[in-house]
Amino acid sequence: MFSERRIFQNFDTSFFLLLLAISAISIINMYSATRSVSETIFKRHICWYILGFFCFFITSLSDYRILKRWSPYIYILSIILLIAVLVLGKVISGSQRWIRFGPFSFQPSEFAKLSLAITISSFFSEDSRKEYGLKESWKLLLLIIFPSLLILKEPDLGTAIIILIFSFNVILIAGIRKRTLVFLILSSLLLSPFLWMNLKEYQKKRIMAFIDPDSDPLGAGYHITQSKIAIGSGMLFGKGYMKGTQTRLHFLPEQHTDFIFSVFAEEWGFFGSLFLLSLYTLLVLKGIDIAKTSKDRFGRYLAISITCMIFWQIFINIGMVTGILPVVGTPLLFMSYGGSSLLFSMISAGILMSIRIRRFIFDEV
Repeated sequence: MFSERRIFQNFDTSFFLLLLAISAISIINMYSATRSVSETIFKRHICWYILGFFCFFITSLSDYRILKRWSPYIYILSIILLIAVLVLGKVISGSQRWIRFGPFSFQPSEFAKLSLAITISSFFSEDSRKEYGLKESWKLLLLIIFPSLLILKEPDLGTAIIILIFSFNVILIAGIRKRTLVFLILSSLLLSPFLWMNLKEYQKKRIMAFIDPDSDPLGAGYHITQSKIAIGSGMLFGKGYMKGTQTRLHFLPEQHTDFIFSVFAEEWGFFGSLFLLSLYTLLVLKGIDIAKTSKDRFGRYLAISITCMIFWQIFINIGMVTGILPVVGTPLLFMSYGGSSLLFSMISAGILMSIRIRRFIFDEV
């Protein structure tokens, strides 16, 4: 039995402090982003963080190996919830992504991301081959594609892209035959026109605005134009806390969700943004180290999957708000407002901590 004493001895303080530092920045920044909009949003953000840290500690103290045993049921539950949201979901701004439970709304796509990380890890932990071809991995590919299509149907292009990218990332790390890799790349290129035809009109306009933001400056290009103005106006040291004009005058859209980084960059400037990105980089490096030091295959692949998921969500959001990627509606991990996103991000961090804590109790598998 893994004693409480061993748990506290192996608790990764530096990983927790990184998480705590990003959380503190998030709370401070959220107050500035919402003080002229709604005090309720800020209070809810605090409540979600309290619940999130509670889930983080519960998950950290739990044995992550139980997830492997329950992985088929977790996956099936995620599919049921994704189908349920298409039938019973609440429509907000043209998207059907939330299921309402009384006063709370739940976003099943956030659960689906973690579910797939567990499913992929379980698959690779049961097979120790060095390379995988279509014959060995077609079932896994179907398990990845099916929920991605359901999420696209909501529509939630950002989450679907994150799922596909981080899943492919883990498959590459696990090892894939060259001809299988070529086949998957060619298949993706051939399917891209079909994907384009099935995108919503506003999603197409956002992609076109990415190519030429000046083509529709007051429409599809408005978000990214205002975001770049906010980030650029912060210059080296920023305008000062709660002094961002783009935020206070409400030029910046979705300033407490997808474009929360723009709020931070305007007020804290280049050096403040560099500090925040350094914390994120250290968090990702911690995840990589946890994967490297894990003593069982499931823990190793689970840490890799979660770390890839964290990295791509941060990368896509920062790329989106700075104009180097199209606007796809992806929140910034641990910073943006959103209960489901924050809750499952903290649970994911708790799983990483659980793997770290238990790294000394297994023989190498």
